[in-house]
Amino acid sequence: MATSTPEALQLKSNIDSQGEKVRQLKTAGAPKSEVDDAVNKLLGLKADYKTLTGEDLAGGARKDKKDKKKGKENNQPSKKQEQKPKPKPKETEDLNREVKKVTRLGLEARKEENLSDWYTQVITKSEMIEYYDVSGCYILRPWAYSIWEVIKDFFDTEIKKLGVENSYFPMFVSHAALEKEKTHIEDFAPEVAWVTKSGKSELAEPIAIRPTSETVMYPSYAKWIKSHRDLPLKLNQWCNVVRWEFKHPQPFLRTREFLWQEGHTAFETEQEAHEEVYTILELYARIYEELLAIPVVRGRKTEKEKFAGGDFTTTVEAYISASGRAIQGGTSHHLGQNFSKMFEIVFEDPKTQKKSYVFQNSWGLTTRTIGVMCMVHGDNMGLVLPPRVACVQVIFVPCGITANLTEADNDLLMKKCDEMRDVLKAAGIRARSDTRDNYSPGWKFNHWELKGVPLRVELGPRDLKQNQFVAVRRDTGEKLTMKNEGCSEKIKELLDKIQTNLFEKAKGDLDTYLTVSHEWEDFCNQLDNKKLIQAPFCGEIPCEDNIKKDSARDVVVEEGAPAMGAKGLCIPFKQPKELQSGAKCIHPQCSKSAKYYTLFGRSY
Repeated sequence: MATSTPEALQLKSNIDSQGEKVRQLKTAGAPKSEVDDAVNKLLGLKADYKTLTGEDLAGGARKDKKDKKKGKENNQPSKKQEQKPKPKPKETEDLNREVKKVTRLGLEARKEENLSDWYTQVITKSEMIEYYDVSGCYILRPWAYSIWEVIKDFFDTEIKKLGVENSYFPMFVSHAALEKEKTHIEDFAPEVAWVTKSGKSELAEPIAIRPTSETVMYPSYAKWIKSHRDLPLKLNQWCNVVRWEFKHPQPFLRTREFLWQEGHTAFETEQEAHEEVYTILELYARIYEELLAIPVVRGRKTEKEKFAGGDFTTTVEAYISASGRAIQGGTSHHLGQNFSKMFEIVFEDPKTQKKSYVFQNSWGLTTRTIGVMCMVHGDNMGLVLPPRVACVQVIFVPCGITANLTEADNDLLMKKCDEMRDVLKAAGIRARSDTRDNYSPGWKFNHWELKGVPLRVELGPRDLKQNQFVAVRRDTGEKLTMKNEGCSEKIKELLDKIQTNLFEKAKGDLDTYLTVSHEWEDFCNQLDNKKLIQAPFCGEIPCEDNIKKDSARDVVVEEGAPAMGAKGLCIPFKQPKELQSGAKCIHPQCSKSAKYYTLFGRSY
């Protein structure tokens, strides 16, 4: 028999060992990525076993309870098993309930109770993400990638108005290029992924996969820029980057490979460069506030948190109230002449006839935006998509289909759903009709709620007779009965209200959790209450290190996350109040005067 061959027996042994490893990892509370890797390996071994023997295995190498006893051949049940009575009605009911628990499509974790599990379930069950067999890398499914396309279209249009052109540079970086600017790459060094072999041959020199592209692009800038007539040079690329982080990966928020845009510009004067830094930052703020309905705090990074090798970094910071943590939304850096001096990017100044170094900027926004959106707006039914980025803004679901409904009336209902969908699409609304006949209306309601579609339109036989439809808002659950006349305009207004409501709700959360503190004890208490704290700060790096270390507490910030201290998020452009003369830094052991209010908080 195939199950008795040496190959099969060895496979069963390997499956047993791997199954035990999975159980040990789960018991020890190992990182999810490590457990997923182990489970994937176990599933692969079981698939190999089925291919070899034609039989399934249950847990480790257990085919079924009846196979546990040795000496049983051909999987024939024993007499005792043959005489086993049928399950009683109550037992059958329990079995059915267990099956439903395993197969149900809805969320099984609550956002306010277990944010980590909730987030994982939301992004997988809503079909945003599919896990991959390389830890820290994920598949962006169309439901997620379409959001990135909306962001891309908006930003690409806006930067082209500024004279920025798109280009593409290689993803591989030579070791020599990375070494050329050690200060800049120092922050990325632990995360750089290296290619060291081609087939079985060792490469003469390892080649890095870009963590960012300054060292890739700037040697070319040095070739292309000779005169002031070559300036400004404004290039952007849409690409992927790899940062082999060893922190716990989270889809969208912290991944080893991610998509982004990176702009790299060069100017004749410092003033031109400064103006662009803030112009780009405001575009990032608009992406969050106008598209994703997420309010952000605009500011300048502290010296400790600024981009390595740059003069200063500006940032937009978002807040996730469920975890009480801030998250960096996008950054725009002024690099000064640091890189142009390193890479000899010079031009002949027409006034002095001397060689001058260009002033440079770099700026980037990533697919992290999608994860922030999920975290901020999602609820215990699933995603909640802002209409402006939703792949499907309106879903039509036919209702009231009973056994008494004639085939002609059923066809008429389905046709009406499609007709109304087409009317909305012609008006620029992204609409879809779900006329599948193998799912109930209730199942469809739950499915599209889980996927976060902003507006559901229910249409039944009675609605057809009364020339009306029922619209259900995803953000509030409110049901509205509307007449068919002018439906496009009415639905557009409703989508705008949903977009505004999502922003105002998130803005309310940010305002509620944004506070000002002048005393250290109050600072720490506010931090433990999930607040973002604006506090007077001297701006010194050692002091910022002390603030982070001394504000750490033995509290659970989020399941699986450390009880971190307060990080310097940014120096808000809009200061909460005028700093009093002689005001001291917030840290009790710092004797220096404060320079400005700085935003502190726990952060991703």
